[in-house]
Amino acid sequence: MRNILFLIFLCFLISCKPAINQENRIKEDVTFLASDKLEGRQTGTKGEKAAADYIKQRFKELELQPKGTSGFLQSFTFKPKTNPHEEVKFDVNGDGTITGNNVIGFTDNKAENTVIIGAHFDHLGYGGEGSLYRDSIKAIHNGADDNASGIAILLNLVAKLKEKNTNNNYLFMAFSGEEMGLLGSNYFVKNPTIDTKKVSYMINMDMVGRLKKDSALAVYGTGTSPIFKQTLKSHNNNFKLIQQESGVGPSDHTSFYLADIPVLHFFTGQHEDYHKPGDDAEKLNYEGMETISKYIFNIITDLNDNGKLAFRKTKNEGKDTPRFKVGMGVIPDYMFDGKGMRIDGISEDKPAQKAGLEKGDIVIKLGDSTVVDMMSYMRALSVFKKGDKSKVVVKRGENEVEKEIQF
Repeated sequence: MRNILFLIFLCFLISCKPAINQENRIKEDVTFLASDKLEGRQTGTKGEKAAADYIKQRFKELELQPKGTSGFLQSFTFKPKTNPHEEVKFDVNGDGTITGNNVIGFTDNKAENTVIIGAHFDHLGYGGEGSLYRDSIKAIHNGADDNASGIAILLNLVAKLKEKNTNNNYLFMAFSGEEMGLLGSNYFVKNPTIDTKKVSYMINMDMVGRLKKDSALAVYGTGTSPIFKQTLKSHNNNFKLIQQESGVGPSDHTSFYLADIPVLHFFTGQHEDYHKPGDDAEKLNYEGMETISKYIFNIITDLNDNGKLAFRKTKNEGKDTPRFKVGMGVIPDYMFDGKGMRIDGISEDKPAQKAGLEKGDIVIKLGDSTVVDMMSYMRALSVFKKGDKSKVVVKRGENEVEKEIQF
């Protein structure tokens, strides 16, 4: 009798235990994905597989249906590029191949159309070609902002959309291989696990963890459907929106745009820890991430009754981008909407640092060319070759400073 009473009491305690608040786990998700234990989540490593397993378990907790080719996983095998201008070849057998895993979950609302919500989860491991870290000591690149932040907001949106906005189905995708060239998203588009002709639009989140004091939020792809700009404006009570119409950019939304799917890509800007070991979980703005998640949810809610969105091609700015043989060794501030090209970071032992340029400087003249934006900066840079010297004029505070730079 005593044992029966104990079991009844235990069941009562379990039933009284509060359910896990799935919408309150953004920091927890980032902290795990950006921990040293995962060693930077480079595609094909144990850390990437551990991250995929974690996301898979979170999808299960959130009661998503598996929509990969093997449960929640969609594996893809490829051989790394030896020539930067060639395309990566998938499904290569033999030595030197790498296997990555997309993690895919589905909410089936029995609707006609599907919305895809995605973010990549891979990063740079211990550095490699994409790293901007120049110390000789090997260091883990944890990639908290790039892109544990996007995955955390994706998981938050899964919880927010549970049994809501049911006029669409939802496919949630965590991509791998992004840092190696949008490989996971490219593979999915070529080998989809749903009918992509019934995809209404795609939302992508990459580096959404460092909303700054000016609340600047970049949104790419705003021209890929006629309804996007008004929808973004209607729900914006918090952000200084920086809109780019083009559906082509350096993240996974590009793969879907090139398949004639409307896209929106969210981004809070680069910073001094971009592609360096300092991109750690404690540096993220978690309140800002929650605000971004609510904003995206409101956009999805607004579009719930609009059926399949119309697709519109945009001008591909990349086709007009000049080719150049040298670089200054700076990280441009892509969120800057003033006149010139503002420097958001400077690589060590590169021309800009040697010339005495500083973070926050705004390049307004390079050589004989006036710089008014990123495109004019790249055109100005394209005329130089290695060994050339030139004058560079920057605005530093209220003053104009002239320096000599050698490429």
